[in-house]
Amino acid sequence: MPLYIVPTPIGNLEDLTYRAARVLREADLIACEDTRRTRQLLQHYGISTPLMSCHEHNERARTRELVARLRAGDTVALVSDAGTPLISDPGDHLARTAIAEGLPVIALPGACAAITALSASGLSANGFRFVGFLPAKSKARRAALAELASEPVTLAFYEAPHRLPAFLQDACAILGDRPAVVARELTKLHETYERGALSALAARFEAEPPRGEIVVLIAGQALAAAPPPAEAALMAEVERRMADDGISATEAIRQTAQRYGLPRRQVYQQWLRRTDASIATEGR
Repeated sequence: MPLYIVPTPIGNLEDLTYRAARVLREADLIACEDTRRTRQLLQHYGISTPLMSCHEHNERARTRELVARLRAGDTVALVSDAGTPLISDPGDHLARTAIAEGLPVIALPGACAAITALSASGLSANGFRFVGFLPAKSKARRAALAELASEPVTLAFYEAPHRLPAFLQDACAILGDRPAVVARELTKLHETYERGALSALAARFEAEPPRGEIVVLIAGQALAAAPPPAEAALMAEVERRMADDGISATEAIRQTAQRYGLPRRQVYQQWLRRTDASIATEGR
């Protein structure tokens, strides 16, 4: 029977989907990080499915037991304490082993702190890189940040509250004073988004240490300062994308604008001028 990967709420218990509740109710066994925390969620929904702990310290041993249960015909649901399993949470070894054994693995959509934070961050969501937790020690953390310095897309991190000021200081030193967002306690009563330059955020949280679970989003590296191509070259690229990729003018305009860091409206207006000029020429 299948192994279900089931996201659970990151704060607000109402964020469990109908499908997730049904799968948790109908499963023969739920594998979870902390049985006490998962039991609270199940009690809220009146679910009495048996639990088995499966966390970073016992996952390999538990995998043997869980795969045996799957082979015997049981349905197993895997959950983490909050959010989507395997995303900076245990479960990777279990899922990989089940797949290698030819057992069905089914993932349900649901809550994820990084995606939730990105949606309301105000930073670009047209591509991002999820990093998760960086090393706790500054030297190793700075080395990891240096490897990410040239990424053009928004960077998404998880961080512990007591390490946040040092993390922001290191990020500013290695990446430069970029726009960033600190999202805290998402979907909970005291949810906050703090937006600003990395230096300002570092000073803010150095003065007032935060509490709760944290997502940090940092803008990607700005495109090179070289001027964008002339209008004719931009329009030629839009046409090439349409012809080569078989996409609409709207999508070709969006991709071209994103590549050169230009407002989409600017490229769209240039396209309209070119289209209008072409129509006028043909009508003569």
